[in-house]
Amino acid sequence: MRTWTVYLAGEIHSSWRAELIAAAEKAGLDVTFVGPVTDHDASDHCGVRLLGDEDSPFWRDRKGALVNALRTRTLIGDADVVVVRFGEQYRQWNGAFDAGVAAAQGLPLITLHDESLDHALKEIDAASCAVCRDLAQVIGVLRYAKSGLL
Repeated sequence: MRTWTVYLAGEIHSSWRAELIAAAEKAGLDVTFVGPVTDHDASDHCGVRLLGDEDSPFWRDRKGALVNALRTRTLIGDADVVVVRFGEQYRQWNGAFDAGVAAAQGLPLITLHDESLDHALKEIDAASCAVCRDLAQVIGVLRYAKSGLL
């Protein structure tokens, strides 16, 4: 079987990506992980740092969003699976958008979040192949999908 590419979208304020990657390596999963720029400052300011300042916060944010879209659209489009983590501390509008892009492209989607977010994420969860509560469940779903092993 070929190596799958898994795009890790959503929350950037915790170490969940590193923990998931370590767990996947420990489980021997044949997957490659990719994702957005997780340096919050770089992600927020890439547009103005690369293309010049803007007077309005709206246009600064828009310029950065467009530059970041080069990465996210390309990597999501090339992914075999998209995992979106929704955390408790911040609202991940970008993660919700990435989930919608994945669903629109017909890509398999796995969501990862607490039960407390079930109602807010009901439409996204309905488009998901699996709704996971912890990283071990994500690893289990990926292992089963890749190998058929429980």
